[in-house]
Amino acid sequence: MDIECEFPTINSTKDEIREILKNTTSIAIVGLSPDETKDSHRVAKYLQTVGYKIYPIYPKEDIILGEKVYRSLLDIPHQIDLVDIFRKASMVMEIVDQSIKRTDIKTVWAQKGIVNNEAGEKAVANGLKFVQNLCTMVEHKNL
Repeated sequence: MDIECEFPTINSTKDEIREILKNTTSIAIVGLSPDETKDSHRVAKYLQTVGYKIYPIYPKEDIILGEKVYRSLLDIPHQIDLVDIFRKASMVMEIVDQSIKRTDIKTVWAQKGIVNNEAGEKAVANGLKFVQNLCTMVEHKNL
């Protein structure tokens, strides 16, 4: 088992998170599993039901939660406001790099248990908001 422990030293404030969730309409979900028992699936389904447009990113499958599945963030031809990450912390930098290449993405969000401070610093230095080690569903419900 590959456990990565890092304390989040960079993160958005609760007020910033409230603004992010209020102003977001479209979310790319990196690592959205077709398995209904997985957190990524449950969170994505919740985000869909509360009105967000989701774009699944997964290495296989063609459709998840009724949406076309993409292989990469760079393959999505639609406007994306937020990238929600369900991958290992070691993958976050690559996703931040892809987010920087796109000019539409405003926020990179690494889910509960995922911390990568270096990637967070790079995201913020390039004008992106960065949230880590928090769940989009939980934070949205807390609004």
